[in-house]
Amino acid sequence: MGGSHFARTRRRSSGAAALLCPLLGACLWAAVVGYKPVIVVHGLFDSSEDFKNLKRFINESHPGTNVTVIDLFDRSSSLQPMWKQVEGFKAAIYPIMQNAADGVNLICYSQGGLVCRGILSTLSDHNVHSFISLSAPQAGQYGDTDYFKVFPHFVKSNLYHFCYTGVGQLISICNYWNDPHHRDLYLNNSEYLALLNSERPNPNSTEWKMNFLKIQRLVLIGGPDDGVITPWQSSQFGFYDDNETVVEMQHQDLYLKDVFGLKTLAARGDLILCSFPGVEHVQWHSNETVFHTCMEKWLV
Repeated sequence: MGGSHFARTRRRSSGAAALLCPLLGACLWAAVVGYKPVIVVHGLFDSSEDFKNLKRFINESHPGTNVTVIDLFDRSSSLQPMWKQVEGFKAAIYPIMQNAADGVNLICYSQGGLVCRGILSTLSDHNVHSFISLSAPQAGQYGDTDYFKVFPHFVKSNLYHFCYTGVGQLISICNYWNDPHHRDLYLNNSEYLALLNSERPNPNSTEWKMNFLKIQRLVLIGGPDDGVITPWQSSQFGFYDDNETVVEMQHQDLYLKDVFGLKTLAARGDLILCSFPGVEHVQWHSNETVFHTCMEKWLV
């Protein structure tokens, strides 16, 4: 009886140890190695308060991760010009990068995805590993959505005229408005997106490409039920031709000519596309399934 009891106790102890050791090992690994800091840049009309769920998802899956949602250009202030936002967010992010010897990861939502591209293109000594672009209009925006309710009707009905004026270029949305029926106006007047995409002469294009390619990977997340990013494929660098037929990224000149590094990233195996149906635009950062499917494994 005693021997049998000892054997059962030992088996129970061994079983407990078998369960605890992997958990303790994981905890010790996280404590010793640590996770890279995560920096979150919000989108149009958002604020840092809107990302509580995303912070929780990250800390539950990667305990101890330092997550910073940059509290700048909130709400209506997000309409300020994109280059101004790039400089503001860059100033806030750079110290975090400097204090992260092993680098950082970026999650940039909606308009914030374009802000982050501006940062990554113009910052020569960034140390970003994963750049996660979460439903961002990377190839531009075209089409009337609820986000344009800020404009008077007469402006909305002539948005291409308004956006491609000096006054229009002072508003963030107009900095990436890409009208496929007025391509010449976009190319000649876009002070932000056309420069980032090297679609208009840019003396810094070679340097910006080198800077951008310092990222370890690019993750492009979007989906057909977004309802705001138009076309939704813009979140993965697809866009309309002049007949409003979507041309996927792989057939776009900016990919084929590798103007800022997309084709290079693909050749490296560092261009990841995650298409997710059934998610509306405002739900991307609070959808736990999207996080586990499209983001979690890239935040190491």
